[in-house]
Amino acid sequence: MNTEILGVILIFLLSVALAWPLGKYMVKVFRGDKTWSDFMSPLERLVFKLSGIDPNQPMDWKQNLKALLGINIFFFLFAFIALAFQSLHPFWNPVGIGNWEPTLAFNTAVSFTTNTNLQHYSGETGASYFTQLLVFCWLQFVSAATGIAACALLFQGLKNKTGSNLGNFYNLMMKSCTRILLPLAIVLSLILTINGSTTNFDGLQEVTTLEGETIQVAGGPTAPMVAIKQLGTNGGGYFGPNSTHPFENPNYLTNIAENIAILLIPMALVFAFGFYLNRKKLAMLFFAVMSILFIAFVAISVSEEMNGNPAFTEMGLAANQSNMEGKEVRFGPAASSLWGVSTTATSNGSVNSMHDSHTPLSGGIFLLDMMINAVYGGVGVGFINFFVFVIVAVFIAGQMIGRTPDLLGKKIEAREVKIAALVVILHPLLILVGTALASYGIVQNPEYGWLNNPSFHGFSEMLYENTSAAANNGSGFEGLGDNTQFWNILTGIIMLLGRYLPIIGPLAIVGSLAAKKPVPTTSGSLQLDSPAFGAVLISVILIVAALAFFPALALGPLAEYFTF
Repeated sequence: MNTEILGVILIFLLSVALAWPLGKYMVKVFRGDKTWSDFMSPLERLVFKLSGIDPNQPMDWKQNLKALLGINIFFFLFAFIALAFQSLHPFWNPVGIGNWEPTLAFNTAVSFTTNTNLQHYSGETGASYFTQLLVFCWLQFVSAATGIAACALLFQGLKNKTGSNLGNFYNLMMKSCTRILLPLAIVLSLILTINGSTTNFDGLQEVTTLEGETIQVAGGPTAPMVAIKQLGTNGGGYFGPNSTHPFENPNYLTNIAENIAILLIPMALVFAFGFYLNRKKLAMLFFAVMSILFIAFVAISVSEEMNGNPAFTEMGLAANQSNMEGKEVRFGPAASSLWGVSTTATSNGSVNSMHDSHTPLSGGIFLLDMMINAVYGGVGVGFINFFVFVIVAVFIAGQMIGRTPDLLGKKIEAREVKIAALVVILHPLLILVGTALASYGIVQNPEYGWLNNPSFHGFSEMLYENTSAAANNGSGFEGLGDNTQFWNILTGIIMLLGRYLPIIGPLAIVGSLAAKKPVPTTSGSLQLDSPAFGAVLISVILIVAALAFFPALALGPLAEYFTF
């Protein structure tokens, strides 16, 4: 078997093997059980004391939601002010990088607050060390912790026999930072540093090239930011080329470690669901549904990239048919394809190859991954998005076979189904409306000049940008000139709506379910942990995606595939 394929299999199996024990540990953190990380308790108590927050106060879904939104508004304001007045920062700006244009500051503040990290700037030339660490890196911790805490609230709501208490968002968020994200980030940061990622504050360094020329090379505290960007499914690159840059991703070993880091927590949260609710069989079913889609997407992308463009062979231009355009030789097409599917499946958004240079079907797979937005998904919010599909599938399956639509002993009624349907509709609405506005704008005003590729591929670039923003992913088809007022404002609004409404809806659903009295399980109850329900669930996911997005995909990557 091709060694590249063996590498892909190894990364996936290691991710699953590490996610299982991590899921057990995360449940202990959520429940407040004793763990090895209890030494962080004094720091946590100090932060809560200084902020005047009672971490043990029981809170219903509305109180938790108020806390989540309130603290995220603070994060956004802090980031916007820091970016808009970057030149005034007294520390860690040796190159003297200036203030940001307001719409770019708005877009980037929204982007990092919402765990999207869509970057309309180049990291090493646009952001000072202060901004990289105390704005971006810090936001990558707290935005990821926001998603994990929201997922833990969902778990508690599903577990409740009756009662409105879902736990305390502040407590869960703090522990997600100090006991889950921080320890993992330290380990990954050490791996990266040992293998050559920069960790310094030396500014630009003069380097003599092999040709004898002297150039200036940017370094900086790269390893710490790369570690949390991958583990928190943030994805924002310290450097403009992201993880194609050798300081972010030096070799194949770091590529393995970073790809595992992308998948690790999203996978672990699926297992954590089973441990938290004592429904391991159901968790395995959910994991199997996600993994079937993930493996199928990886297989298609790897096949397309390793076979490459048949026109090259016909023209006698390449003995090796693999598509190496936009890829690093040290990784190859298979590892690049796996990363591409991993990063779009988990709303991570980092890249180790340029997605714009992948073959049309491979690029289409990346788009479909983000359009579904529930194949493992971002930390916490991925499972929350998947939960919405579960609600819809439970209702449909119950109607199909004439059984009571109930979920984990709680009856699913009109209110829950309506909320779930609205959340499902929201995602394609944001993507398609945004793409329509962009298409109309560039047709009416071609002088804008931000679309460098005409025809089908240009449409794919606009579709990808809106899809990435709505899925809180952050990757891009980089043929698009996106640092404009139009794109900064449009994607900023899409990121806000795409982040918080899909959290509000499911929390409202579990708040409603938690307050209901449990219904006894009978022969008429729907068996969720059965292969039949798994088939219904995967069908619902694919049918919703096909109905909503097939016309757009047909105009973009599919049309390009049949014409290139």
